[in-house]
Amino acid sequence: MTSPDSINLEHLNHDRFKSWSFSQNICTTCGICSSSCPVSGVEGFDPRKLVRMVRLGFQEQLVETRWPWICTMCGKCAYVCPMKIDIANIVRGIRSLRDRDQVPGILHKGIDAALKTGNNLALPKEDYLFILEDVAEEIAAEPGFEGFKAPVDKEGANILTTIHNKLVNTHTEDLKHWWKIFHVAKEDWTLVSENWEGTNWGYFTGDDTAMKTFIGRIVEHMEQLNISSLMCPE
Repeated sequence: MTSPDSINLEHLNHDRFKSWSFSQNICTTCGICSSSCPVSGVEGFDPRKLVRMVRLGFQEQLVETRWPWICTMCGKCAYVCPMKIDIANIVRGIRSLRDRDQVPGILHKGIDAALKTGNNLALPKEDYLFILEDVAEEIAAEPGFEGFKAPVDKEGANILTTIHNKLVNTHTEDLKHWWKIFHVAKEDWTLVSENWEGTNWGYFTGDDTAMKTFIGRIVEHMEQLNISSLMCPE
């Protein structure tokens, strides 16, 4: 990101982000956030500089730069910050200001697919159910798990578990760990057949409307199936 060599501070809108409740005004620029950040230095990214730019009101520059999208929103910076500034949420606020069609491709496409189909992969229901059954059969073939099945849309179950899209794409083996624990613990659990995606890309991109839609779907599942507990591996 480039900036002018000199800036007249009187021309900046210091109150532009005043309504944000992330305490960016009390940053001491100590640099602890930058030293803990896993992507600090990538394309010049520096959490400390980002907070200072928010404080000074550099909205256009923040929205246009890739910095908010380089950030992983892992929260390490906020954890070590002596002033308890929630930098990850500042990043999310900046992301929300970008036009939706300018959101980085994979995220924009993922949200669009999830809103239309119920999952970020746009995976058809029959393919999804086939994958669940296939993984369950592999577990059932192991000693001690004979007859194992993955319950779907089970009314009155104790736990509803959502699924990260990669678990039915490239990491199906990771499904087995939780399912085996449920089986051994004799837990009453279920999956859902529709709108099953547990990854809320609306949150990560600062799209509150999409975020509420995805959360609403999970709440609807729990109410319709009369489920008391939620486990969200994401």
